[in-house]
Amino acid sequence: MGRVLVTGANGFVGRALCPHLEKQGWEVVKATRQSMEGAVAVGEIGPETDWGQALENVDAVVHLAARVHVMNDTVADPLEAFRQVNTRGTKHLAQSAAKAGVKRLVFLSSIKVNGEETFGHPFDEAMWANPLDAYGQSKWEAEQALWEVVESTTLQGVVIRPPLVYGPGVKGNFETLLRIAHKGIPLPFAAVKNARSLVYVGNLVGGISKALEGEAASGQTFMISDGEDLSTAELIDRSAKALGHKSKLFPFPIFLLKLAGILTGKSAMIARLTGSLQVNSAKIRDLLQWQPPFSVEKGLKETADWFITHNKSG
Repeated sequence: MGRVLVTGANGFVGRALCPHLEKQGWEVVKATRQSMEGAVAVGEIGPETDWGQALENVDAVVHLAARVHVMNDTVADPLEAFRQVNTRGTKHLAQSAAKAGVKRLVFLSSIKVNGEETFGHPFDEAMWANPLDAYGQSKWEAEQALWEVVESTTLQGVVIRPPLVYGPGVKGNFETLLRIAHKGIPLPFAAVKNARSLVYVGNLVGGISKALEGEAASGQTFMISDGEDLSTAELIDRSAKALGHKSKLFPFPIFLLKLAGILTGKSAMIARLTGSLQVNSAKIRDLLQWQPPFSVEKGLKETADWFITHNKSG
């Protein structure tokens, strides 16, 4: 297969991707911010990062490292902070990779490039970008920076935009949902009939692996998902079932949920819980002959088993 550099190798996706690529026959070079055994420390990601050692004799790069979306950002200028890492950092890596003779760079972007909500028609690759927050804007600008480098060098680029990624080791809102489901806390979402796309980390790494191979992926942007969209109520119910519990959902008027979100400053969170965000992953399935190896049930069960094993019950 060759030699592949994975940035953010010790992150949630990176910890699943590296062993997967090794099983596929790749020699994996792990890049991390701080020194770790078996990894190349590159420090902070940005326009000054020294990629020299990490890129030695590398054939391909998977760029996972990023300043991630946070609910309550405390920096004075969030967009500038995101741009420093996600936009300028990605451009500098692409330029460094091109100079080092790397053939292909696969960039993990975000569905937030397209927006925050869909209304009956899933996002697909042909739709206009419409990022609505600083994180999504920085990822969109990073994609454009990558394509600029691709156009002027021999580097091949591939962009993947995942929705919410879950699996063993997941943090943030999904881990909070598991904790609530595990405790059996009653939740007012029985009447929510939205639809949201998810991608299990095992399915995502399979898609990334496909994007590293063959000429068909070069120059392409792909959406990726498990292929089964769930309402908030279904996600909670099935997560509880995977944990060995029964969910406790009750109906509550959605307009009152939204009002509560406004009054408590949680409008964005309520919007995600009540609104839809669907993606059409037909392109990666057809063009790269990719199929998700894990069902939603299997993905939720693996995630629930990890949660229980690690005593993440709060």
